[in-house]
Amino acid sequence: MSRKNKAPVRIHYPDAKYQSLILSKFINFIMYDGNKSKAEKIIYSALDQIEKKTKEDPIKIFNDAIYNIRPNLEVRSRRVGGATYQVPVEVKTKRSQTLALKWLLEASRKRKNKTMSEKIFNELMDASQRKGAAIKKRED
Repeated sequence: MSRKNKAPVRIHYPDAKYQSLILSKFINFIMYDGNKSKAEKIIYSALDQIEKKTKEDPIKIFNDAIYNIRPNLEVRSRRVGGATYQVPVEVKTKRSQTLALKWLLEASRKRKNKTMSEKIFNELMDASQRKGAAIKKRED
């Protein structure tokens, strides 16, 4: 048994504008060097673009995109005797959500648009329609 105290469980707060926990997690993924206000500005401008273009709730489209990107299975290495096998394992909800956010950000950063908010906007729109690099990553 460990002699050290357990770290206290941190409370995660939803973002200020949309009151969404998953969106606040995505904002934290985007953040560089603790510059959260810049990350919020990027996300909120991308969501405003979604609202202007589609005339729908941007959080619904964001959640649909994340749901479409989320993986159901992943392969884990399993050693049996002297051989290592790739065994498909079901992904837990929290991990699948985190992987989806990482893949979305990775695909957005690789895009060839001018601003980061445009890149995120385009990737979210593609992912909500089951297209784009993040969906391709899920299929692999």
